[in-house]
Amino acid sequence: MPRTVVVTGSGSGIGASVTALLREGGDRVIGVDLRGGEIDADLSTAPGRASAAAEAAEAAGGVVDAVVTCAGTSVPGTAMVTVNYFGTTGFLTVLRPALAAAERPRAVAIGSISGTRPADPDVVAACLADDEAAALRHAEAAVAEGRARQLYPSSKAALARWARRTALAEGWADTGIALNVVAPGIVLTPMSAGLFDDPETKRVMDEAVPMPLNGYLRPEDVARAVLFLASDANSHITGQVLYVDGGAEATLRGPEIF
Repeated sequence: MPRTVVVTGSGSGIGASVTALLREGGDRVIGVDLRGGEIDADLSTAPGRASAAAEAAEAAGGVVDAVVTCAGTSVPGTAMVTVNYFGTTGFLTVLRPALAAAERPRAVAIGSISGTRPADPDVVAACLADDEAAALRHAEAAVAEGRARQLYPSSKAALARWARRTALAEGWADTGIALNVVAPGIVLTPMSAGLFDDPETKRVMDEAVPMPLNGYLRPEDVARAVLFLASDANSHITGQVLYVDGGAEATLRGPEIF
């Protein structure tokens, strides 16, 4: 039976691949993006998130079978916090009642292998405290100190921790919602295209994210993992971070972390 799935960042990259595969399978997708989706929204602001989530719930008739949050940015700056973290957690929180109304609800957030790398502890703590104003202050300080790039792993580390905590919180697992994170390695998307232009940047990137199994990912490689976690077939997996990274996480952290 076709399901109704809300996908943020549906216009490009992983979000576009997820959207295409869902529609190929017969599901109805309500796409959310800055422009060109079924719902146009700016997820970098609290009103934008709340409005988009409410509009998605209304379009779905109050019952959403799955949500996949792919919207994000890799451009160094405070939007890494407002979009990557709060744009995901705020959106999912507003949509939780519509998910809980479904028979077999699923939620999947796109994280990153970068979430395992050194992060700004103040940014992470403020995110997990749901204090966006404080998170922005710490993010602005990081930018001023030349540490803007650290905001990406900070946002993704905070997101992974939020999902693991929230998956077990009241109103989630106890209402049947499975909440997980898919954390890709290096994906060949428009967002990452510029990283491959400079040989030195590419060398540093390959050292930071070694991918011994089959190299770089295509968006559809990530999308297929997302579709399983978002499907009815996933009956008991929740609170997990699935690394779709060609072995990068196992290489970097070793066998002791599992």
